[in-house]
Amino acid sequence: MFLDISIFSIYIFILLLLGWKARQKNPTQEAYLLSSRSLSLPALVATLVTTWYGGILGVGEFIYTQGISAWVVFGIPYYFFAILFALFVAPKIRRAKYISIPDLLYKNYGPLAGLIGSFFILFITSPAPYILITGILISYLLHIPLFYSVIAATLFSIIYVFKGGFNSVVQTDKFQFLLMFGGFILLFIFLVVEYGNPLNQLEQLSLSQQSFNGGMSFQNILVWFLIASWTFIDPGFHQRTAAAKNPATAKKAILVSVLFWFVFDMLTLWTGIYAAALLPNIDPLMIYPLIAEQVLPPILKGIFIIALLATAMSTIDSFSFLSAQTFGRDIIAYWNKKNSDPEIEHYTQIGLGLTAIVALGLIWIFPSVVSLWYTLGSLFIPPLLIPVVSALYPKIKLPGNNIVVLMISGFTTSLAWFLIGTLNNNLYPFGLEPFIPGLIVSLFLFVGFLIGKSKV
Repeated sequence: MFLDISIFSIYIFILLLLGWKARQKNPTQEAYLLSSRSLSLPALVATLVTTWYGGILGVGEFIYTQGISAWVVFGIPYYFFAILFALFVAPKIRRAKYISIPDLLYKNYGPLAGLIGSFFILFITSPAPYILITGILISYLLHIPLFYSVIAATLFSIIYVFKGGFNSVVQTDKFQFLLMFGGFILLFIFLVVEYGNPLNQLEQLSLSQQSFNGGMSFQNILVWFLIASWTFIDPGFHQRTAAAKNPATAKKAILVSVLFWFVFDMLTLWTGIYAAALLPNIDPLMIYPLIAEQVLPPILKGIFIIALLATAMSTIDSFSFLSAQTFGRDIIAYWNKKNSDPEIEHYTQIGLGLTAIVALGLIWIFPSVVSLWYTLGSLFIPPLLIPVVSALYPKIKLPGNNIVVLMISGFTTSLAWFLIGTLNNNLYPFGLEPFIPGLIVSLFLFVGFLIGKSKV
């Protein structure tokens, strides 16, 4: 216990030190929110890779129950959409010099579309799933009640961002990048030495766990695949692309990140396969801590738990800051016409507090990591995907009033489907998951409005 507390304390101290040292005196708006658009290739890769893996326990849960299909759901689709983003979207974002997705919507579609988009972004950027994961890990490591560990996770992950802004996020992400890869490489080596070829462990699993569909229906896999289009409207992707020192760096960083994502996916997948084969009848959410406890000596086990914490906390600070920026700059400051550099920093800091409250509320409503991902993705991707992408391509950009109708219709369709299904034991109308009708309505309206525009 003392050893675990010591390792945890050292980790938090280093994190706070790095975040505090990254602060700037009287930063400009671009300095506080985007590190003055000066990020190099290594810094961009580190912050892109770490931010993408906050839901590490949720991934483990999925691997334990669904086997190798976890890679089909959480790996391949994200590589696909990330590569498309790098080739066709990232350079346009960097050249356009927008600060945020709501900023993009305000400038292209007007105040109402920007406001609606800002509220949608608040939910997409909620750090709730990652706070829950970090809280579970702190509770496991320090043996304290989950309620207190969730509060601690929230405070530890945002305190250094309060003054340092995005620059603190980037500097701490470099440290956490090393921890997350080092921890999983360590665990994988011990598992191979102790239990041999991981393919032999795969053979011990059920046929559905060995299959690429994991027993899921085609529609279910399709929805998960489409949820990966989240990449196009991911505020973290947009923020990091905007913070790159030039368009070429932004494009290259995302492509390099895909390679690192693949390596880390293989590490998490095969360590998860070992856990599924060797540890039957355990809590699926805890497969990584439990398999580490079985094969790693005490000090290394503590370091691995810290690696898990780093994986989750690197996403909390990023999402918390993005959500706070949306609260502070894109809603409060915009509508109060308070746009000076000190005011933007002040309102973003207020947003950090509001973000924490909203996140804790979402955890109370959806106390499951995978449920949070699936629900938020199904509700908020359909109304945002087309407006964000089309804003970057003038030839297919629609008038603001059309975009407002599209956003409201796409969201209300998905929400209606979700509520009806929830009230009927997850039996949705026509057997369609909420994501699909929301996206169909958005696409139908987009094509209709585009045809109408061309006839004018």
